[in-house]
Amino acid sequence: MAFAVVNYPTLSESDFTWIQHIRKKHDRLFYRIVDPHITFVFPTENIELDTFTNHIKSVSSKFNSFTFVCRCVTIGDPDFWEHAHVFMIPDEGFSTIVKLHDAFYRGILEKELRLDLPFVPHIGVASYPSPEQCKKVVDGLNQRDFQIIGKVQSLDIIEFDGESTKTIDQIEL
Repeated sequence: MAFAVVNYPTLSESDFTWIQHIRKKHDRLFYRIVDPHITFVFPTENIELDTFTNHIKSVSSKFNSFTFVCRCVTIGDPDFWEHAHVFMIPDEGFSTIVKLHDAFYRGILEKELRLDLPFVPHIGVASYPSPEQCKKVVDGLNQRDFQIIGKVQSLDIIEFDGESTKTIDQIEL
């Protein structure tokens, strides 16, 4: 079983519904697996749950809740699960997400960090086998004047088996 750390952001009902509408139409890979989220620690199977949980709790105790704002989308990792992806990127809150992610990947998670991919804070909203399909989604969404305001108030330690997720523990910031 792989363990990860995500945030299910606090969103207005209308923003959550809009994101889910996009995901239902364009993200057949993950729409049914996990709600809209920001990933702080990507799935790993190399660390025991107690050790993982203690590390996450220790690091997160140094951070407070924060707000983020997303106003655009972009094409993300072109090869994760052999698909390209569309990422909703925060304009505001970006640096706090990066700093928290980086703090988690010190110590016991240091060897788990993929240095071949830059970390891009995001909420995934679409996935297709080709980047060209994702580009069409990006162009359509970026023609809209949208603003998604969210709050990161807690972090969920989850189990991920490739087909489903389950929250094991939740940590308040």
